[in-house]
Amino acid sequence: MQALKKFVIASTLIGSLSMTSVIAYAKDNISTVYHVYLNDERIGIVDNKDIIEKAIDEKIKETKEEYKNFQLSADGLTYVAEKTFRPNATNRETLESFLSKVEVVTEATALQVNGKTVAYLKTKEEAESVIRQLKLQYISEEALQEVESRKLANAQAPVATEDQSIIVEVTLSAEVTLNEDEASPSQILTVQDAVKLLQKGTLEEKKYHVQEGDVLGSIAIAHNLSTDELLSLNPGLEENSLLQINQELNVTALKAFVDVIIHEAQVKREEIPYQNETKEDSSMFKGDKKVKQEGQKGEKIVDYLVEKKNGQIVKRTATEEKVIKEPINHIVIKGTKVVPSRGTGQLAWPAVGGYISSKMGYRWGQMHKGIDIARPSSRTIKAADNGTIVYAGWDGGYGNKVVINHNNGLRTVYAHLSSITVRVGQTVSKGQSLGNMGSTGNSTGVHLHFEVYKNGKLVDPLNYVNR
Repeated sequence: MQALKKFVIASTLIGSLSMTSVIAYAKDNISTVYHVYLNDERIGIVDNKDIIEKAIDEKIKETKEEYKNFQLSADGLTYVAEKTFRPNATNRETLESFLSKVEVVTEATALQVNGKTVAYLKTKEEAESVIRQLKLQYISEEALQEVESRKLANAQAPVATEDQSIIVEVTLSAEVTLNEDEASPSQILTVQDAVKLLQKGTLEEKKYHVQEGDVLGSIAIAHNLSTDELLSLNPGLEENSLLQINQELNVTALKAFVDVIIHEAQVKREEIPYQNETKEDSSMFKGDKKVKQEGQKGEKIVDYLVEKKNGQIVKRTATEEKVIKEPINHIVIKGTKVVPSRGTGQLAWPAVGGYISSKMGYRWGQMHKGIDIARPSSRTIKAADNGTIVYAGWDGGYGNKVVINHNNGLRTVYAHLSSITVRVGQTVSKGQSLGNMGSTGNSTGVHLHFEVYKNGKLVDPLNYVNR
């Protein structure tokens, strides 16, 4: 519609003023023409400045219909008059060229970042509101007012107490200035759009629809991105993802024109982890451990200076630290005594006290292969001599059974245990615990069934055991 209006205006003006030019030329051989310049660019020649002036008025009127409450002007226009005997005005062509190049501008406030204009606002007040609204994206109105009041009064921020954060300063990552300027009405942004522009670096995020033959690398290169950047812009997309024709991808790498930097003072109560300490004891067998001292965490009060960029913590610096409770080390005693795997040949009593309730020999019509020990003062079952565990587990009528090879021709068997505390392959020393006395397997009561073998043959334990 605007193009049609311009054409009608231009046609009317050109037609009427061409007729005026013919009459003027007939009366006087000397005529005045005007060379028209727009921003120092020569547009053409007219024989009457009203042609251009009326076009400007019409252009401004047209613009005002779309942009209400704007003060508009069309700047950059100059004329150079020339007296001539042969008028060479090109009214129609000049007007058409002028209308295609003239730009109607209005007074505006340019918002500049590091000296470069990034946005135009209608007024200085709106531009100032943009800066404030940008800060309010990451800080409350109340907190911002408090910071600004302190700055005006040149006052220090209050000292933070435990578990408290106090905003010390709110700044911008770049120099932002406001300057009076002129701009096309179409360039004027609302406060909301200007804030969005400063945050993202663009008002329009570009999308790309996958074409046949596209791969991630080629799409990234075409939009000045790395493959990693393209992947980060499209959550859920992976390097080996199969692209679909017409699949929509984000291809705009957002980069803020300016960041909001907030410095906070924080005071935190924190735990101090305890240290794990190991001490060796040569009187304890290797592999045995015991806790000498339980570890306890300490506590400290730490003052931090925290730097946030656009709401995200980018730096945290401890400025002061006060220990209010020292940690206590966790101390473990570790045995270093090496257990010999070869027995002495002298077997110790395998229980803690007790008596022989049944000796080796025939009973109930079958051979009783060892001795039974019952009613001990403690149910701990002990290795009769140094050796290597060759069996530790369930064995039918024996119940839970342990077998030790003493590596000197002797082998001992311990049966009916309620629990086993050793494993196959483990080296044990004389008197070391093997488990607890029980009544597992074919047993009539709690007792230890103890057998001895020499060079593979069953022998009477009482010939080898010293009580």
